[in-house]
Amino acid sequence: MRQGQRLGLIVAATALIGMAGCSTMTGQESAGQYVDDTTISTKVRTLLVKDQELKASQIHVNTMDHVVQLSGFVDSADQKQRAQQVALGVDGVSEVKNDIIVR
Repeated sequence: MRQGQRLGLIVAATALIGMAGCSTMTGQESAGQYVDDTTISTKVRTLLVKDQELKASQIHVNTMDHVVQLSGFVDSADQKQRAQQVALGVDGVSEVKNDIIVR
C-alpha cells in the first residue's frame, strides 16, 4: 500500500471514530438517558409526596443528565432544604439545583 493511500485510510478511520463519539448532540439526551432521568424525576416526586413536612403539590421536578432541578413554592426555608435533601437521597442523582421559592 502506498503512503498516500495509507494516510487516506487513517484520515477516514479517524473521522469515523470521531463521528461515532459525537452521536449525541450537546444539551440533548439519548433515549436511555431520558428514561433514566424520567425515572429519577418520578422517584423524587414520589418521595416528596410521601414526606409529611412538604407541600409537594407546589414543588416541580425536572431532571436532565442526572441533575434534578426543583422549582415551585414552599412555606419555609426548612421545607426548601428538606426537598433538596429528599432529592439528593434518590439513587442516580448527581446534583440538585434548588430553585424553590419560600413565600
